[in-house]
Amino acid sequence: MAENETVKGLAARRRLGASGVMVSPVIFGAWAIGGWMWGGTDVQDAIAAIHASIDAGVNTIDTAAIYGMGASEEIVAKAIEGRRDQVVLATKCGMRWNSEEGTDPWPNKTPDGQQVVVRKNSRPESIAYECEQSLKRLKTDVIDLFQIHWPDVSTPVQESIHAMEKLRQQGKIRAIGVSNYDVMWLEAATNAGAVASLQPPYSLITRKIEKDLLPWCRDHNLGVIVYSPLERGLLAGTVGPERVFPEGDHRAKHKYFTVDNRNRVLSALETVRPIAEKHGASLAQVAINWTIHQPGITAALVGARNAEQASHNAGALAFALTAEERAVIRAAFDPVSAAMGGT
Repeated sequence: MAENETVKGLAARRRLGASGVMVSPVIFGAWAIGGWMWGGTDVQDAIAAIHASIDAGVNTIDTAAIYGMGASEEIVAKAIEGRRDQVVLATKCGMRWNSEEGTDPWPNKTPDGQQVVVRKNSRPESIAYECEQSLKRLKTDVIDLFQIHWPDVSTPVQESIHAMEKLRQQGKIRAIGVSNYDVMWLEAATNAGAVASLQPPYSLITRKIEKDLLPWCRDHNLGVIVYSPLERGLLAGTVGPERVFPEGDHRAKHKYFTVDNRNRVLSALETVRPIAEKHGASLAQVAINWTIHQPGITAALVGARNAEQASHNAGALAFALTAEERAVIRAAFDPVSAAMGGT
């Protein structure tokens, strides 16, 4: 289990693996504020969301260069100006929209509509370049957690991790993380350097990591920061079958957001509702709380696009579910997860 400590009465902090990086169990996820694949963004609302999150005791912000093709990192920099010492900054490399090199070419658009091709690229020279660009956009001299966003099959993982280690030795990053790696890739990565954490998807619906990844990380003392604990808002109980997503919002075509699946989730949430009411919490807060108290989970990334959402997400730290309640919640979603292909 993650090491915890109390910080001025706010949320406990949890250690990322064997590193010295201490994160809040709820982390501000900055994908949506970049606008990319979320139908745009409002910069002032995004800045207010980050301020509210920090004020509520969330000390960690997770972004990536690819989120808005640099836009998310730039917004984060504006939001933490004068507050850098209060924040653990996590960002990612390995998804290039401005290079002809890399694998898995993916035609896409920038938030302002320009055509680009996104490629996975974890070559050492690309990692070094991306680190410099992220440092500039974030207006900082060190990145607390630098993560390789996706496996790049064209580059030996040892070479990528050695490049990350070099950055760590140079003092440009404090800890190394990887994202979306399987056990085979994790084994190679941890043999090549001091990897502190893994970032995989995980929620009441998406539980595949429970089979092998979570046990492996527990056994090897790796921090686990999970993304999409609310399944892009689906587990908040506010996405009804009639909801229509705006142009550019990826949820319109996501398999979890079919009408049948939305109804499955809403039905399961009715079983959870009495537990939420008992704790004076929302369904979203219960889903987040359940997630961050699963064995081996260090923290969960939760996105917010305005101050109200950010404060609400942080409220998931304000109560404790019993073991029995967590079991009831899991059981309610067992058939949903199976039907939606999440197990």
